[in-house]
Amino acid sequence: MRLFGRKSEAAEDPADGIGEFWTWWAEARSELDAMVAAGEAERLAEWIGPAVTVVHPSLVWEITPGFTADQALVVTAAGDPGLRAVAHRWAAAAPPADGRWEFHPSRRANPNAMDLTLDVDGYEFALDKLVLGLRAPHGNPRVDVVAHHPIFGILDEETRTEAALLALDWLLGEDDVARWVGEISAVQFPPIDAVPAVHLPGVVADLASGFQEEQWALLEGETATGARLIATARYPLRPVDYPLFDQHIAITLPYLHRDADGLPAGPSLDALRDFEERLAGRISRLNGTAVLAAHMSAEGQRVLHVYADPVGDAAIHAKELIISWEEGQPRVDVVGDPAWTAVAPFLN
Repeated sequence: MRLFGRKSEAAEDPADGIGEFWTWWAEARSELDAMVAAGEAERLAEWIGPAVTVVHPSLVWEITPGFTADQALVVTAAGDPGLRAVAHRWAAAAPPADGRWEFHPSRRANPNAMDLTLDVDGYEFALDKLVLGLRAPHGNPRVDVVAHHPIFGILDEETRTEAALLALDWLLGEDDVARWVGEISAVQFPPIDAVPAVHLPGVVADLASGFQEEQWALLEGETATGARLIATARYPLRPVDYPLFDQHIAITLPYLHRDADGLPAGPSLDALRDFEERLAGRISRLNGTAVLAAHMSAEGQRVLHVYADPVGDAAIHAKELIISWEEGQPRVDVVGDPAWTAVAPFLN
């Protein structure tokens, strides 16, 4: 049985590290179960920690009570969008859950969160004493949170912010924090309109009810040269909804017919709409492995931004589709973009 040392190094390819982890897990399973049964938490950490590091050194892991199993092993990107796909691929490669273990790529909401107490720098951080100031402007898909706890007055800003983030993960689950929570601040004095933290899930559920159907936002702006730009993007646009889509496919279509601002007009506008419909048709047949996130038009060209799981065929379909484009020379650029930086202006 392979034992990973304290100075384990990450595999060059996370996929190799994931394979190594689960091979090791199968070999070490009986020993790990014995450690759990004996309550040997420190020894368990000495075994699991280096194994997770082989997948990626910035992943965070923890063992929590399971929903159906005795305990859950959670390996999470901890808010790092560039690692979200790695954590989800790790979980997808896991063995089926059994009575002892289940596996998750993000922290889940804890139904008993209000009963939890954590040691933070030697002080008791009990969620039943946490209060929140909540701001959810009309039409905005996120709620801003100002958190206060009695111990925050004696903690530095970084420590109290980390404690607040962990509390939100307990209350909502890590993925819903990414979906619905905007700015987070942890303050030394309670906000004037603070409410007990137990109310946060209800506020978020009410907010989410207004965004159940697919929506698109039309935006306008300027290019770096001052030319008019129009864009259409999914709203809200959130990479957390597509955790395995870390491949960016940019489809650039030059167009001939444009108005005085350089935007598509007449036959070109019709051709672009037809292309987008055909692209949507192709994506719909890819079994949920790709999504059209946004498109932008300016200065005689439209760029469509597609994100996809790289194991799928979205890039192939895009390259096949542009063959029929008759207005100039189209192109398809395919790169890895786990943080969705190419569409960063549309993510908030």
